[in-house]
Amino acid sequence: MSKDGTHNIDWKEILMGEILLMGVLSKTTQSNPEKEWLQSLINEDIFSESPLESKHPDLEAGLHILQAWAQKNVNGISDENLTDLKADYVRLFLGLPKPIAPPWESVYFNEDRMIFQQQTLQVREWYRRYGLEAEKLYKEPDDHVGLELSFLAYLATKGIKALDEQDNPRFEEVLNAQRDFLAKHLGAWGLTWCGLVEKNARTDFYKGLAYLTRGALSELSEVLGVKLAKEAVA
Repeated sequence: MSKDGTHNIDWKEILMGEILLMGVLSKTTQSNPEKEWLQSLINEDIFSESPLESKHPDLEAGLHILQAWAQKNVNGISDENLTDLKADYVRLFLGLPKPIAPPWESVYFNEDRMIFQQQTLQVREWYRRYGLEAEKLYKEPDDHVGLELSFLAYLATKGIKALDEQDNPRFEEVLNAQRDFLAKHLGAWGLTWCGLVEKNARTDFYKGLAYLTRGALSELSEVLGVKLAKEAVA
């Protein structure tokens, strides 16, 4: 991707890639693994290349790990492998008594590691500003990593619509919203979360997911000109 300014960047291509990649990452972080959906990713060869067409090392590492995982399961995911994936998902993101890699932003910014804090409310306001509402409002924190990834994808769809309608002011407004949301929210804790997943995942699938997410956030931050926090600090 060019870093010489917005006029030298194919924004439509980037935004379309963002929608595809963030959509996959969002579902994998929000949903306990389902055999049919995972098999569809394998059958569609979804990990053969990055939709962002980037050579970022974390993106390439994540794709390499996930391609190898897909190849091992090309003839079907066994019940044993599915059980391992489900166990890893619970350990990492749900965990008892607590998850190893909490998927909620607010946990990283208060000493008691509590959910439903000010970050949750701030993110909820971002969604409402664009006519969205978390599906499990008041039951699951709005600042879940999967929801924040999905919101970036949603903003990307708005950006493409503005480009198609040649509405430059609207496009710049949506692009700035992406920058602002990434800087203040997902970019403030996303790399820390990715590091926890990478370090603690017992399956290649979730280890690859960590690299792929970190690469996606890093690439997006670079093209948007946003600095990511290397570590979330309470």
